[in-house]
Amino acid sequence: MYVCGMTVYDLCHLGHARSMIAFDVVQRWLKASGYRVTYVRNVTDIDDKIIKRALERGETIRHLTDRMIDALHQDADALGIERPQHEPRATDYVPQMLSMIGTLEQKGLAYRAANGDVNYSVRKFAGYGKLSGKSLDELNAGERVAVETDKHDPLDFVLWKRAKPTEPDDVQWASPFGTGRPGWHIECSAMACELLGQTFDIHGGGADLQFPHHENEIAQSEGANGQPLARFWMHNGFINVDNEKMSKSLGNFFTIRDVLKEFDAETVRFFIVRSHYRSSLNYSDVHLNDAKGALKRLYTALQAVPPANVKIDWTDPLAARFKSAMDEDFGTPEAVSVLFELASEVNRSGSAERAGLLKVLGGLLGLLQTDPTAYLQAGAGLDEAAIQAQILARADAKKSKNFAEADRIRKNLLAQGIVLKDAAAGTTWEAAP
Repeated sequence: MYVCGMTVYDLCHLGHARSMIAFDVVQRWLKASGYRVTYVRNVTDIDDKIIKRALERGETIRHLTDRMIDALHQDADALGIERPQHEPRATDYVPQMLSMIGTLEQKGLAYRAANGDVNYSVRKFAGYGKLSGKSLDELNAGERVAVETDKHDPLDFVLWKRAKPTEPDDVQWASPFGTGRPGWHIECSAMACELLGQTFDIHGGGADLQFPHHENEIAQSEGANGQPLARFWMHNGFINVDNEKMSKSLGNFFTIRDVLKEFDAETVRFFIVRSHYRSSLNYSDVHLNDAKGALKRLYTALQAVPPANVKIDWTDPLAARFKSAMDEDFGTPEAVSVLFELASEVNRSGSAERAGLLKVLGGLLGLLQTDPTAYLQAGAGLDEAAIQAQILARADAKKSKNFAEADRIRKNLLAQGIVLKDAAAGTTWEAAP
């Protein structure tokens, strides 16, 4: 399974969390179903936005991307996202990209433009548009960008970008096509084929990548190799704010770590998991508070009846329903409903075996693995990392003499069952009685 990862010029937002959690659940369920899973999630560490941000901040490309990759790992780890087996950085696979571009040129699918770029000739690939269901004529009619004189067709896209005098040396590579850097689309084609072969099982990513990114990956990979790229394509839906996609370009995004200052990590994960991965998901504090309350009900059942260590009997009616839901396009909403039915059974019967089944099925979604008492007592679900993040934010507010913000944070923690104690040695906390 290959999943398009983040372009690391800034912190990850909740939309990125949605994609990472969605495919984390996919690989967990595939492994639970007996498959051997090789999971690749790439990192785009060379891109126009990365170059712009590094220049703005006066740091090297590598320093910026290393910082952002480290932050990505911290956020993903907090959300219980298992690391993929491979996390390739695009800059480590430039030779493979150049080899694929060379093959495309030899096959007449790529051409060198007058401006020094190498472009893909979309109309020479017969299958273009088959993933998105768009015909070339429809795409051409919808083309809003003026035809670049160096392109044979407005739909053609860049494979290799000629180096610009304003760009730093660490984003330039020597090549048979001249000094430059790869285009975005060729990066994923080269990494996926190098690590998983010319044809692999699942290719995933956000719904916004279906066109043009994934369409262009197909054109490049299948044009070069003559083989289908992926047997199945999966695209997760957006997280919306006021019915608009959460994105950095729109400025309506919430970083993962900002959300974790207000809500514990498992609540955020549960908020995402209880919706189907393909559906749109509306973000609001109301929805997250609802998710927190629902998750607490599951943990309350496990606290009341300590779970026994059980092995899943898939002939059990509720376990069978859970499996049927997950086998039908990873149907987590129905699977989560099974968890609540089990919690009701546990509350009625006091059965440690049913509590054990609740815990082990929850674990397949990355849920319910924390000690119930610790979870429920830690600020109604706030974990230690989230509490410490808010304590640090309060300290920063006090240093900036923003006492209103410092007081708001203290009151917010108190509302969640956390009492702060200030002392000369620093601020500590304890659960409210």
